[in-house]
Amino acid sequence: MEKKTIRRNVKDHLKNLNRITYEHKSYMIANKLFQSSEWKNAEIIGITVSHFPEVDTWQLIRRGWEEGKKIVIPKCDPSEKVMEFRQITAFDQMETVFFGLFEPIVAKTIMVDKLDIDLLIVPGLVFNRKGYRIGFGGGYYDRFLTEFNRTFISLCFSMQIFDDIPIESHDIPVEKIITESEIIVTCNA
Repeated sequence: MEKKTIRRNVKDHLKNLNRITYEHKSYMIANKLFQSSEWKNAEIIGITVSHFPEVDTWQLIRRGWEEGKKIVIPKCDPSEKVMEFRQITAFDQMETVFFGLFEPIVAKTIMVDKLDIDLLIVPGLVFNRKGYRIGFGGGYYDRFLTEFNRTFISLCFSMQIFDDIPIESHDIPVEKIITESEIIVTCNA
C-alpha cells in the first residue's frame, strides 16, 4: 500500500476516536513518558504542539514547564522545507499557521540549537516495530533527523502500529515508541 493511502486511512480511523477514549489513551501515554529515563534526564525537550487526533502534547508541555524543563517547538520554513526549534514559556507565544498547526512566534521566542535538544519527540501517523514511521508528508523531520544525534522517540496510539509499512532509503527510525498499551524499544536504541 502507498504512503498516501496509508496516511488517509489512518487519519480517517483516528478521527473516529471519541473524546473520552482520546483523552484517556493520551493520559496513559503521557504517564509512560513521564516515567521514562529519556524524559527524566532531559533538560530541553523538542516537541510539536498536537492537533486532534494526534496524541495530546499540550499536557506534556505543561508538565515540562512544571518540572523546570525548557520546551522547544518547531518553526517550519515551507519555502526551504526545513525547521528550527524555538523555546516557548507560555502558550500565547504561539500562532496558528498553515494547516491549523501551532508554531512559535519568532518575535516572542528564541531559537535553540538542535544539538542542545536532549529529547526530541518525533510526530508521525504510522509506525512499525522497527521504529520506521510515516509522517504527515512534509519531510521536515526526515531532513532534521539526518543531522540530529540526540535521543528521539515517538508517541502514538496502538492503532497506529502496523506490521508492514513502505520504507525509503532516507527514512530514519526512532529509538522508542510509546503507546497506551506498550513501550516498543526498536533495534536502533
